[in-house]
Amino acid sequence: MTADQARALLEVTTGTIENEAAGTRKVIGAIPPGKRDYKPDPKSRTAWELATHLAMSDIWFADSILNGAFVWAGEPPVPAEMSDPAAVTRWHERELGARLAKLRAMTPEQMTREVEFFGMRAPAVTWLMMMNNHAVHHRGQLGTYLRPMGAKMPAVYGMSADEQMMA
Repeated sequence: MTADQARALLEVTTGTIENEAAGTRKVIGAIPPGKRDYKPDPKSRTAWELATHLAMSDIWFADSILNGAFVWAGEPPVPAEMSDPAAVTRWHERELGARLAKLRAMTPEQMTREVEFFGMRAPAVTWLMMMNNHAVHHRGQLGTYLRPMGAKMPAVYGMSADEQMMA
């Protein structure tokens, strides 16, 4: 991968992550009070576990890309300031914004260095796509919880049955 290719991929993908993160925060913010322990099946994560995992894993992915190493030591403790869905969204917006700035400042060498992700090796910048896909996957899971919890599904890609785009 050339430096120019890496820069183009970085710019497009960080922009995509930034846009997708806004939708993710809307879904997290829609978790109704008193319903954070909801899960549709005993094998499922709770709504709260998904919300905090979504927020914290974006930061883990970004830090891993920046550090050139993916090290998994298990789910980290949830920051104390994540006391409710609104606090999770504020934390995520602040922390992800800081990481996106650092990612966008990566040098060609940092972007193109080969990084291992659980047995797969690829240029560091390519793992941004995995970061985005991971978030979209878990956001979709959490989105399916909302109506059974008595909440409305926010518009993420255009309108939802509960929220008009222009509202």
